[in-house]
Amino acid sequence: MLTQFLKYLQVERNYSVQTIRAYGDDLRQFFSFCGIEPSHEEVAQINHRTIRAWLSHLLNTKRSARSVNRKLSSLRSFYRFLILKGVVQKNPMSKVMAPKMSQRMPYFLTTAETDQLLDHIEFPEGFFGLRDLLVVELFYFTGVRVSELANVKVTDFNLKASTVKIFGKGSKERLVPLHPELIPLLTQYIEQRNELLPSNQMPNLIVSNLGKAAYPQLLYRIVNKYLSMVTSLEKKSPHVLRHTFATHLLNQGADINAIKELLGHASLSATQVYTHTSVEKLRNAYKQAHPRA
Repeated sequence: MLTQFLKYLQVERNYSVQTIRAYGDDLRQFFSFCGIEPSHEEVAQINHRTIRAWLSHLLNTKRSARSVNRKLSSLRSFYRFLILKGVVQKNPMSKVMAPKMSQRMPYFLTTAETDQLLDHIEFPEGFFGLRDLLVVELFYFTGVRVSELANVKVTDFNLKASTVKIFGKGSKERLVPLHPELIPLLTQYIEQRNELLPSNQMPNLIVSNLGKAAYPQLLYRIVNKYLSMVTSLEKKSPHVLRHTFATHLLNQGADINAIKELLGHASLSATQVYTHTSVEKLRNAYKQAHPRA
């Protein structure tokens, strides 16, 4: 059943390779704890008490609430699949409560750090320096996820309309506007890229040093390299630029529902984490201006 479920995530839900791998790892850990093979018969025998025991085991081994909730989310998706396929009639996850999490504030660059990154960092000469600059700017100016940028195609861009078509989680499609600064950079990059690799041979926009489709770890290394030059943040990943994109938009007065659509969030609750920056700015203004603060 596990193999079928992972294939379902790939083919029908269009999940990223990283997400599918994480789901598989979580579920194998669960089956190992239960001491079973994920067959129809054995999976159907699992009840909510077994899942609660696994939950207790995870918490007792000092797993964070965030890590445990991710594993429970994998199991929840698996049982929805089992019900869809008629393997089980009742979902044992309905009787399992996830541990509460303290809200983790997103890491993001300050405006000064962003200016340093985009305006003062020296990127290498040649095509791959141009690629690195484009990767950094696309993350900051569009807020895309790593998997989304890795999969974006040359044909997904409409430079005349200044938009890019992004295929997000669950095959959800959204149009993201392109900042005017991106257009000449994209034009130059695509021209050079197509000279090296015609788009009918390699449709992906971002390519590796070996001329193959960029993979998430490559994008992470590119961003980590340049963020290390401008910030002392503990995390220096592409997601920091996604957080920076959302935080800067919100701080400049963008509507939170518009930010939700740009990020491709399924619900507003996922976007509301960015409101912390506006609240913090108000708090600082209050402390500085109120005579009794």
